[in-house]
Order: sequence, then structure tokens, then C-alpha cells
Amino acid sequence: MKRFFYLVLFLGISQTLFAQSFDHKHSVWDSLLKKHVKNGLVSYKGFISDGSTLNGYLDQLTKVTDANYQSFSEKEKMSFLINAYNAFTVKLILDHYPVESITDIGSPFSKVNLARGIPWKKEFFQLLGKSRHLDWIEHEKLRKDFNEPRIHFAIVCASIGCPILQSEAFTPVNLEKQLQNAKLVFLKNPKKNSYDKNTNTLYLSKIFNWFQPDFTKKSTLIQFVQDGFEETIKPDAKIVYNEYNWDLNELK
Repeated sequence: MKRFFYLVLFLGISQTLFAQSFDHKHSVWDSLLKKHVKNGLVSYKGFISDGSTLNGYLDQLTKVTDANYQSFSEKEKMSFLINAYNAFTVKLILDHYPVESITDIGSPFSKVNLARGIPWKKEFFQLLGKSRHLDWIEHEKLRKDFNEPRIHFAIVCASIGCPILQSEAFTPVNLEKQLQNAKLVFLKNPKKNSYDKNTNTLYLSKIFNWFQPDFTKKSTLIQFVQDGFEETIKPDAKIVYNEYNWDLNELK
């Protein structure tokens, strides 16, 4: 009985120490982003040259057990998952590089891959002790566990139509500021979102259509996006969703 008690105590202490020692600044990922991302565009060739460093960071993420993760604070969990999503997305592209679009990954037919969500359902990494895919991070963890619609502007699907990949890692200390900045940068991009006051038409990214329930839990969709526009959007504005650009977000 004593041995069992000490074993449980040892495991508990070990998990606590690991959780405390985990780099919540995500310093390695941060340095890679600063080096290989410019204005939201990604140098995948640069990431290839730093492949061992990227793999080292991914190994850090993989070593986090579910018990370790449960000891994280809410902001630590969210930062961990956002960075994991983005880093493993880069890894997915590198594993199939060169590609013109993430939708090229899967079958030879990009439209089929997109319709079935094949790239996002591909289990190619380990996280919290099990084989995972990108959809699991987004839909089973981030969307389900946190009441935070701005995560949609933080996770990036390697496409031009996505919010831009930030040139820094998300961290618990800066998370609120980073999420709000990601939201505003995305909304203020006229190629993705705009308002024509003459016709009272609001042109929005399809992200706002795909995930509308996430954005309208506490307000209308127009109220949610208003802080990204200088002009006041009329509450009866017609909403039109722009075509989504799935071209690779590559820096050339």
C-alpha cells in the first residue's frame, strides 16, 4: 500500500514539475515564426532548412501528456493548442511540399479533399497521448472547451483566405492582446472583409458563415465585426460572403 501511495505521489510530483518546466513562451516556435513569416506569408523553404528545429518544437508538444495539460491554466491551454495547430499545419505542408494548396493533400482531386476535409482529418501527429488530426484541435478542443470565437483568427489553415499567420507565438501572458489584434487585422483586410455604405452591403469572409454560431452567442454578427470597421454598419445591412482563396500562403 505504501509503495502504491509513493508511486502516485511520485507521478503527481513529476507531472507538476513537467507542467512547470514546459516553455509556455513557446520560444522555439516564436523564433521560427519571426524568421520565416513575413506579413502573414510563410517561407516553407525556410522552414525546411530549419526542419530539425521545428521537429524539436513539435516533440516538446508531443511530450505533454493529458495529465500535464490538465494542470495548465486556461490561457496556457489555449496558447498551447493554437500554437500546436499552426505548427502542425506547417509540418503537414512540409510533408507534402511542394503543393499549391493544402487542398492538394489527400486524393488527386482537390475539390474532393476539400469537401471531405481530408487534410484536416489526417492523423499525422501525437498530442496529449494519442494520434490526432487538425480538426480534433479545432473542433474537439478549442471550439468546444473555450467560449472564445477569436480563435478563428488565430489558427491558420495555410491558405491565402485564412487569417494571417502571426510572426510570433501565442503566449498566456499576451493572449488577450494577441487574439484581439488577430481579429482586427483580419477584419481590416479589405480583400477579405469590407462594407459598402452606399448599397448597405457587408462583404465578409466565409469564415463568418461557416462558424456563425460561434460569433453570435453574445451579439449579432454585425455587432461582433463592428470594431473592425471605421464606419458604423447599419443593423439591416445585407451580408454577402466572399469566395475563399485556398491558394497556399507562401512567401515567394
